[in-house]
Amino acid sequence: MAEQGKPELFELNNGTMRATISNYGAIITSLFVPDKQGHLDDVVLGFDTLEPYLKGNAPYFGCIVGRVANRIKDGKFTLNGVEYTLAVNNPPNSLHGGNKGFDKVVWDVVDRKYGETPSITFKYHSHDGEEGYPGDVIVTATYTLTSSTTMKLEMEAVPKNKATPINLAQHTYFNLAGQGSGNVLEHVIQIWANHITPVDENTVPTGEIMPVKGTPFDLTTEKKIGASIHEVPGLGYDNNYVLDCGEEKSGLKHAATVKDLSSSRVLNLWTDAPGMQFYTGNFVNGVVGKGGAVYGKHSGLCLETQGFPNAINQPNFPSVVVQPTEKYKHTMLFEFSVE
Repeated sequence: MAEQGKPELFELNNGTMRATISNYGAIITSLFVPDKQGHLDDVVLGFDTLEPYLKGNAPYFGCIVGRVANRIKDGKFTLNGVEYTLAVNNPPNSLHGGNKGFDKVVWDVVDRKYGETPSITFKYHSHDGEEGYPGDVIVTATYTLTSSTTMKLEMEAVPKNKATPINLAQHTYFNLAGQGSGNVLEHVIQIWANHITPVDENTVPTGEIMPVKGTPFDLTTEKKIGASIHEVPGLGYDNNYVLDCGEEKSGLKHAATVKDLSSSRVLNLWTDAPGMQFYTGNFVNGVVGKGGAVYGKHSGLCLETQGFPNAINQPNFPSVVVQPTEKYKHTMLFEFSVE
């Protein structure tokens, strides 16, 4: 098993697809999947070595974010009568767990399996008071190649002694044409959500649940990402979709389908989370990535299944508070295919 505290890279390979994942931030650094000719391309943004991740050069490329993903308004919340103050690392809010969230720590490798369905399990002990959050939490994340072109991520977290908000998300930036191939505006997307949670000027949800019908946020039928992106306020899509109309399969809801017509690659995402942040890499600007590729705006897209942003301060959102007697569970299934 990995030496405690040393960032390393591990490979999962089933002969058809292969993933490289680090114990640092549980980061997916590369993911090679076949196109219609069987040619493998790396479909995730990232770096060739761990050094840029360790230096903080990555805008959350490929990592698991926590203890609470997305934004917490003003970096404050009250739980059981106690007010907690978090780092305001995305002024005026706290974002993705604070200054040193789960994406910037070394996890322990506690299990590794080989063969047709290779997997790796990471574990992290988040201490009481870490980044301002209450209570000790034991977190595990297992990546498994469950079939020739499917990857599953199972995240669990158990609070040891205090109730605490927990909301983990996987922050990979996908480009199905291959990383470094340009922007994703020609990708076609469909999101199984009739509503979004609209945001205020500081990108924090107002608490409203807004129908997408008749707005540029309507992705209920297949649409090119570039088709309405200029009508979206701000620099592009960066919104929490309420996953409320997808079909279910083994306890998971269909969240999104993304297609790249040039390679014929398709990604179907399934999850048991209530929401999904659809983000089009609006703030990626001149990041030098793998093979010297320069990632510009919209060079990848994120499908971060999650609890709703700022849910800890929004009583009408599904609660993200987990009691010490409970277990947080969050599963994502990334199904790749060609058509």
